[in-house]
Amino acid sequence: MEILYENLGMFDVKQLVMIVIGCLLIYLAIKKEMEPSLLLPMGFGTIIVNIPNSDALVGPIRELYEAGIANELFPLLLFIGIGAMIDFGPLLTNPKLMLFGAAAQFGIFFTLAMASMFFPNIDAASIAIIGAADGPTSIAVANTLGSNYVGAITVAAYSYMALVPIIQPPVIKLLTTKKERLIRMPYEQKSVSKQTRILFPIIITIVVSAIVPQASSLIGFLMFGNLIRECGVLDSLSETAQKVLANLITIFLGITVAFNMTGEQFVKVDTLLILGLGLVAFIVDTAGGVLFAKFINLFLKKKINPMIGAAGISAFPMSGRIVHKMGLKEDPQNFLLMHSIGVNVSGQIASVIAGGIILNFFSNM
Repeated sequence: MEILYENLGMFDVKQLVMIVIGCLLIYLAIKKEMEPSLLLPMGFGTIIVNIPNSDALVGPIRELYEAGIANELFPLLLFIGIGAMIDFGPLLTNPKLMLFGAAAQFGIFFTLAMASMFFPNIDAASIAIIGAADGPTSIAVANTLGSNYVGAITVAAYSYMALVPIIQPPVIKLLTTKKERLIRMPYEQKSVSKQTRILFPIIITIVVSAIVPQASSLIGFLMFGNLIRECGVLDSLSETAQKVLANLITIFLGITVAFNMTGEQFVKVDTLLILGLGLVAFIVDTAGGVLFAKFINLFLKKKINPMIGAAGISAFPMSGRIVHKMGLKEDPQNFLLMHSIGVNVSGQIASVIAGGIILNFFSNM
């Protein structure tokens, strides 16, 4: 009987803390519906790997980690699904929206400067990419650079993506006046030819890969998913990528990331600091997009609602929807959805480019 219960006495405080965190992630996924497809498997995986002598760390979860996370396969496959979900139509009808996606990446480089004061350059760069508001990019960059904080970075990236409805509105309101939030932006419906929709992912892949070769895989898989969607001859594959592939990879990704969420690796001051820096990155990203829109308005006769600048982060489509809802709250007749989604998808591209720039600069250090 003593042998049967011997393992119960081997729990340490850090493992118990992580089990509580795992339960909290499951609670947020189920009760609050915050990114449930990811937080639920991540929370359950966290519980499994923090059981003393758990065979998960040397068995299935380790094998999945080596097969899908360590070599970046899972994040890249997930990008195919994300690309298949994205409609670049609003962006193609108004290409200048791409500028807002670029402006909203400022938090990455601001956080890089801050993180460099506390962490080695490689880890600081990996932490900064949390500001991309893009889970797969965060995982890919952190793994490629060999960061010691992959688990904390992943949790921060996805947690803050789920918390976008809480984080962004106060920042947007702080930086805008009611008059600015009431600016209407009528959407002019313009048809985008099928040829343009097909050529867009091909051209973007070539251009971005030529300029930032370290982003070739990230942008390539994202745009390949979009090409499947737009080509018109692979509807069944497009549907599979959007639903079956994306859901399956998300499950594997969530439970496998937990490999790095053991008490020994996770419960320390560094982790809390990373979570704090990640929050800073999201706030500065949001502020950067809004302030850029306000700056542009200085030169425009037809003003832009600066709230759409906040949608330039890569949290697709949550950020675009948040801006739209805020516009409707201020004025029930102000429909910003197409504009904010256009900015949001531009942020998806911009975040991948930013991740490639980080990799290009730091991978040889």
